[in-house]
Amino acid sequence: MTTSDPRMLACGKTIDELSDYLSQQREPYDPTIENCAECLNALSGLNDLSAWSRELLEDDGRRLGAPDESWIRGILDSIALEVRSGRDLPVAHPDPRLTVVIAEGAVRALVRSVGGSIPGVVIAGCSLEGDVETPGAPTRVVLTVSLDWKVPAAEAITALRDAVAEAIAEHTELRIEDIDISIVDVHRSTRTGEG
Repeated sequence: MTTSDPRMLACGKTIDELSDYLSQQREPYDPTIENCAECLNALSGLNDLSAWSRELLEDDGRRLGAPDESWIRGILDSIALEVRSGRDLPVAHPDPRLTVVIAEGAVRALVRSVGGSIPGVVIAGCSLEGDVETPGAPTRVVLTVSLDWKVPAAEAITALRDAVAEAIAEHTELRIEDIDISIVDVHRSTRTGEG
């Protein structure tokens, strides 16, 4: 595996290694993973994917068959790309001698976390478009999602857009010009309570 492999993080760990670590319930404790922000973000995404996959297999597996392997691989590849630190987003500080930044990967992890709180929504991809390294420059958040087939799309997308805008405004100084959300897949889930 080369460093150009999208499943390899900047720290050298791969999504496959992190998936194995997670499947062993993070035992034995690995400080190179547990102290790495990229690894922790990837573990969070993998944990969400694992929970969703279990629900899908338990609830729908008998009726619909196994989930499409390429779709799951696509989400894994997306998580691997998104947990990379990426660009540094400046954060104002009253002391001009200090430079404070938040990693782009941390913002993507924040957005994924917010998306996971919206019933029936699974974030498939997240990107920040624009010059995020320049304070005040317009930024566009681009999300691709899978939506539970029983969840009203307009309500879920509005809730997601509002929650993402609020979280980004609270934790960053980005000037969000647009939050673009595309539904790229539909799934069945018991998380909505209607499963």
